[in-house]
Amino acid sequence: MTLTVRRRSGRTRALADRLSALDDALELARGRLDSGVVAEAERVAAKAGERLRLGDTHTVVALAGATGSGKSSVFNALAGSQVSQVGMRRPTTGVAHAAVWGSDDAGPLLDWLDVPRRHAVDAGADAALDGLVLLDLPDVDSVEERHRLEADRLVERVDLLVWVLDPQKYADAVVHDRYLAPLAGHGDVVFVVLNQVDRLSSAARAGCLADLSRILDAEGLRGVPVVPASARTGEGLSVLRTELARRVSAKRAANARLAADLDDVAESMGVGCTGASEGVGRREREGLVDALTDAAGAEQVVNAVERNHRLRAAQAMGWPFTRWVSRLRPDPARRLRLRATPSELVRTSLAGPSGVQRARVDSALRDLSDQAAAGLAEPWPDVVRAATTRQRAELPDLLDRAVAGADLEIGRRPRWWRVVGVLQFLLALVVLVGLLWLAALFVIAWLQLPRPPTPEIGVVPLPTILLLGGIVAGLLLALVSRWMAGVGARRSAARARRRLEERVRSLAEDAVIGPVQRELSAHTELCSAIARVAAR
Repeated sequence: MTLTVRRRSGRTRALADRLSALDDALELARGRLDSGVVAEAERVAAKAGERLRLGDTHTVVALAGATGSGKSSVFNALAGSQVSQVGMRRPTTGVAHAAVWGSDDAGPLLDWLDVPRRHAVDAGADAALDGLVLLDLPDVDSVEERHRLEADRLVERVDLLVWVLDPQKYADAVVHDRYLAPLAGHGDVVFVVLNQVDRLSSAARAGCLADLSRILDAEGLRGVPVVPASARTGEGLSVLRTELARRVSAKRAANARLAADLDDVAESMGVGCTGASEGVGRREREGLVDALTDAAGAEQVVNAVERNHRLRAAQAMGWPFTRWVSRLRPDPARRLRLRATPSELVRTSLAGPSGVQRARVDSALRDLSDQAAAGLAEPWPDVVRAATTRQRAELPDLLDRAVAGADLEIGRRPRWWRVVGVLQFLLALVVLVGLLWLAALFVIAWLQLPRPPTPEIGVVPLPTILLLGGIVAGLLLALVSRWMAGVGARRSAARARRRLEERVRSLAEDAVIGPVQRELSAHTELCSAIARVAAR
């Protein structure tokens, strides 16, 4: 007894593990897989959880069949009394009837099944059926739609299905196409009874049984027991009762039905798990970053940064007597609203991507999604493609924010500029001193006043040396500093380009590559969860 309990506990625990894996799979499948497949998986998960909660004390067996198959007669014969109405008026069975063997309370289980008509059967005469809950379902081909819907609802919930067929309609397309064929893979919880065989000759009986077995094999129900029976004569009912007793005593039908349902769910959800992705390729990643960098106006910004550097250098180190001219030139950085203090809240005045740039970005997005989805089965290529273009419309604004938030070193002045500026100021003072000195000597000479002694260096008066030397030195210093500023401008432009590329790369990771990689990770995790759902 202890060993039996442990086995049941092990089976239940394994089923609980599969349901836990299904919950994980559903979290990942929503919004990615077909909504119908997800809805069916959610329905199975909800049903399985409720059925496990109700335990395996009882085994729910449904007698299902078409109008006139005699399932109510079989039900009454098994129950030992006239529980379900039998007659010629159709539909005969409109509401499910339940017969319960044993003293254990099956009320919560029947409440969950929503079966109001219940009949207790004394299991003393047949203790092997203790724990059996036998349902007589409405006709699956009833002219009343509500009867068919009720039958469909219970067919989905019961533990074991006994299909009662008759010789006239045993191959009925309604029963086979709508019910039996979809149960492929549920052979452990399906049982078929060919009723009313007493009306057939021996040859006809053998032909019907052989043909029915052939149809079931073709529908994926190979090996399903087929019992010839007659509710009127009692033929075959002992075999049916013995089989039911075996299933009830094993207490495996509920778990077997749920396991088969989970197998179906795993198969339908795992259709897209036949392939694998190699991830986002480096070439496609760099191609996207290049296209986005171009669309962000990086070339225009870099040129503006370089010209701004040269302009500010001229204003700081140019020859003081011509420096004012540089102040008349427009600042390209200010024209583009590039600021010394980066801010993503204030936009630049860049025109935005051109049509050609947009087309290049679209091409890069397409190349990246195609490469990332290569090898994946449907629907994952569409999922990856949707992740790639999810923020396509917001990219121009995001790119502008990336530029506005980049530290482009606008307004920063190297320390050596100040040293050169001070030297230029001193040289300008030298020029002014020489100019004023020469002017004073000119006035004295013009007024024919005695000329004061004037220092000379060689044969050149000192004021002349101060004037000309200051001019030449200032111009030479301006030329040298201009050349050095040009080198600094190119370096500043290179740093600006790198920082823009870093910002755009981060944007590409957040807006495109990250979502794609999350979908690829979801594919891997989902397929792993589905594999755990399928594991018995």
